[in-house]
Amino acid sequence: MFRAVAGLLTVFTLTACAAPIAPADTALSLSRSTATRASAAVPVRTAKIASIRTTDYTKGVITVAGTLSPAPRTGTRIALQQWNSSAKRWQEVGHGSSSGTSVTITTRQPGSIRTYRIAVAAQAPYASAASPGISFKHFVWRGIFKRGVLATGGKGAPQVNVIPPSEGPRRAEADLLANKGGFVWVDVDATGCSWVRNWFGNLTDGTVRLSLHDGRTTLASVRMAQETETWLNHKILGVSRLRLQLADIKSGYGPYVAVDSMMLCTN
Repeated sequence: MFRAVAGLLTVFTLTACAAPIAPADTALSLSRSTATRASAAVPVRTAKIASIRTTDYTKGVITVAGTLSPAPRTGTRIALQQWNSSAKRWQEVGHGSSSGTSVTITTRQPGSIRTYRIAVAAQAPYASAASPGISFKHFVWRGIFKRGVLATGGKGAPQVNVIPPSEGPRRAEADLLANKGGFVWVDVDATGCSWVRNWFGNLTDGTVRLSLHDGRTTLASVRMAQETETWLNHKILGVSRLRLQLADIKSGYGPYVAVDSMMLCTN
């Protein structure tokens, strides 16, 4: 009997001595719980680029289609931003107006490989939002001589006369000529380019051959009769140094051809 009573007293004493829950701990716990619920309740808007493509290879137009969820107010301004690697920041290069959950934005840009995203400003109860960045290769037609000439050569007093910027701002035009029985060539930097498009006007009093080369490999060639015009287009993806060559086949005074050449490039 005495042992039982003593046991009960021991249990009572231990229970009574247990530390009560501190009010501060209770408040902290409630505060964390409330903050968690509030954070979970903050509405989130998402933005995404659905497609990005070049829609005009001559003018350099890029068209971007994006989606926003939930939909912002109709007509909300949506920015198209481009990552500026030198300044290490996003800069706006175009904008559009939302329609439901969709937006379409167009911008004109030179040939390039850049990262793009769309962004929308805060609109209660939603915070500002931006899509993940997307790297895009933007090919644009440019003059074959825009980045200068790497080298010229040939046989029989070869000449490569590139039309100056004041007369040919596209940097696409030149006259190639040499003496009778001779040939002339010009090398240009084709890094970052995928196609070349050449118009030739034969001013020779005879027959000539125009050709494109990648090193020692002939990519394409065309034979031209006296006072004729023709096109010579070819894929050059992966070619870093492109050679354009004119050779005399049969003439009285030597080959003479007017050239208007463009390359589809990202630079």
